[in-house]
Amino acid sequence: MAQHRLSAWIDTFAVTAQIAFRNLFASRLKTIIVGGIIFFGALLVVAGNSLLDSLDASMSRSVIGSVAGHIQVYSNKSKDGLEVMGSMTMGDQDLTPLDDFARVRETLLTVPNVKAVVPMGISGALVTSGNTIDLALAKLRDLYRKRLAGGLSAAGSAQLDRQIEAEKGHVRQIVSLLQGDLKNLKAVADARAISADDADAVNRAASEAFWAGFDKDPLGSLEFLENRIANQAADADLLFIRYVGTDLDSFGKAFDRMQIVDGAAVPPGKRGFLFSKWVYEDQLKLKAAHRLDQIKDARDGRGSLIAKDLDLQRMVRENVSQVREVMLQLDSIKITDFRAKLQKELGNNSADVGALLAAFFETDDQNFDRRYAFFYRELAPSLELYRIRIGDTLTIKAFTRSGYVQSVNLHVYGTFQFQGLEKSTLAGALNLMDLVSFRELYGFMTAERLKEIEQLQKAAGAHDVSRENAEAELFGTKETKDEAVVKNDAKPHGKTVVANATPGVSPEIPDLAAGLGQRLRREDLVDRVYAPGETERGVVLNAAVILKDPKQIPQTMKAIEDAGTRAGLPLKAISWQKASGIIGQFIMLARIVLYVAILIIFVIALVIINNALVMATLERVKEIGTLRAIGAQRRFILAMLVIEALVVGLIFGAIGAGVGAVLVAIIGKVGIPAKSDIWFFFFSGPRLHPFLGTTNLIVAFIAVMLVSAFSSFYPAWLAMRVTPRQAMSEEE
Repeated sequence: MAQHRLSAWIDTFAVTAQIAFRNLFASRLKTIIVGGIIFFGALLVVAGNSLLDSLDASMSRSVIGSVAGHIQVYSNKSKDGLEVMGSMTMGDQDLTPLDDFARVRETLLTVPNVKAVVPMGISGALVTSGNTIDLALAKLRDLYRKRLAGGLSAAGSAQLDRQIEAEKGHVRQIVSLLQGDLKNLKAVADARAISADDADAVNRAASEAFWAGFDKDPLGSLEFLENRIANQAADADLLFIRYVGTDLDSFGKAFDRMQIVDGAAVPPGKRGFLFSKWVYEDQLKLKAAHRLDQIKDARDGRGSLIAKDLDLQRMVRENVSQVREVMLQLDSIKITDFRAKLQKELGNNSADVGALLAAFFETDDQNFDRRYAFFYRELAPSLELYRIRIGDTLTIKAFTRSGYVQSVNLHVYGTFQFQGLEKSTLAGALNLMDLVSFRELYGFMTAERLKEIEQLQKAAGAHDVSRENAEAELFGTKETKDEAVVKNDAKPHGKTVVANATPGVSPEIPDLAAGLGQRLRREDLVDRVYAPGETERGVVLNAAVILKDPKQIPQTMKAIEDAGTRAGLPLKAISWQKASGIIGQFIMLARIVLYVAILIIFVIALVIINNALVMATLERVKEIGTLRAIGAQRRFILAMLVIEALVVGLIFGAIGAGVGAVLVAIIGKVGIPAKSDIWFFFFSGPRLHPFLGTTNLIVAFIAVMLVSAFSSFYPAWLAMRVTPRQAMSEEE
């Protein structure tokens, strides 16, 4: 009996499908309208989802591979949430430190999916390298000190004299430019806005009498230039740099996309600083040279033309109008050299080097490549292209978490970048320093600071007291066993008491301007090697966690927090999307926009398809009535129309999904070029290569079939109400 029913159902379905296929081609208008909508919807689902999946995968590689790792861990006692990339004011985030990184690492490594743990802290500071005249005066002072020290041979003395005269010529050139600036300022502004003292100082420094008597008192003359002239040559940039304090060795191993570009890595156990290559080029390079580089990148990488690109035209104008930056670096010898080279290159006999430079920088699409090559071949070797060079010592000053200013001196060992993200602003915004220096800048206790305090205590005869004896020690209200030691002290002065500092936080050290304190503060820590394990034992703000299986991020986050609870550590784990702030939410927002667009399209499609099917059903009243007259049941009519809609959806949905898949494959081979540094980061490289996921085809198929089925219910309901009498009425 059951087998007979199944056979009947199969026969009914076969007849229904046959009629459905016949009607598919019988009503072409209905098929074109319904099929076209289904085709476009399926194409959008497959292509749109594939593009977003590819973008999500690329951006995750950028964020995970540059600084965030798969998971970020920090203290759950922090007032603010952690953002390692989305916030430009990382130093303002109120994060509670994790006191013992060694214990944190040990706890995290008990989670089976954790591969590596990298200690971190992110903050920012202001740095300046001094302006051009500062550097020139420092060089001139060093030369005079060599002369005063004596001990040189006749040839060495003659060479030193030539260097001094050349550097004096450079300073005179700078002063001459300043004098010209004052004259221009008087011409375009109220003369009262110019300080008379400043103007007098510049005029004195530009006079022949000043330079004629320079060698009689060189150090006094240099002091005058440093105090009265250098502050008027305002070409120094006060830079805000963001940096990650980390175990540089562990960082390089965990983030294998990191590569040293210039210089070398910081040696293990040494203090040091690595500039991001992007920061080094964008903020520290001679601006004229950097603008030339940007124009070349736009022309070669994006095919832009100066004649059509307003941004490139702006850069050309700035190079023409801002030749003063180059002129400040030229001494008399360089001026003569530049004049000869530029006159020959431009075919211009002008003796004004400033005018020649302005004419040289007046580039267009025809002469740019030649002048770009000429600049780096003939002019750049005579210029300081970077304010801070590899090997220089960088002084970084920052506010500690307690609010006072701290500074450290660090060797600049080199520059680095992340492979595939060379042009990305977001990936290149963070620099690197050793974790010991970061702790000192941030206000955490370091081993060196502890040693310094111990020496201060020893020199001052201070001793520690317990908390319960503090009042008695400070105010003498109660004698304790500690007082016996003090009473036996032969010193005639009162007691010296040092309270214990809060663990992990640098104490407020009083003025150390005299005695042992002064010697300690002058001590250069740049070349000191810190003890092995000091990075492990100290304080960190957060840590990057690298996973063995990135697909298990949610489960691993829960396991990390559970492990922290068992170990008594206040650990909070967040994914790379959340750690990267608004950047990590970009894909989610884009996907929401896509789904809303698809939903709107399918809602509209439902209405249009429904109307088309209703019209087609009303045109088939005679046919449906005839079928009812010869014995067709209502469920047969319902099945026939639903199957017709599903067949249309299946055929055109498959064609749309297929076209979408082919489109994704073609674009995947060619790639979508990144038109800006933001898209360079999102694409994790210069091009995005979309890929097709099986899930996208399945989602497109389900969506198409649901829309087709739902859109056919109302027309089918109308058809079920058609009676044989209506069919005969239509015929009459």
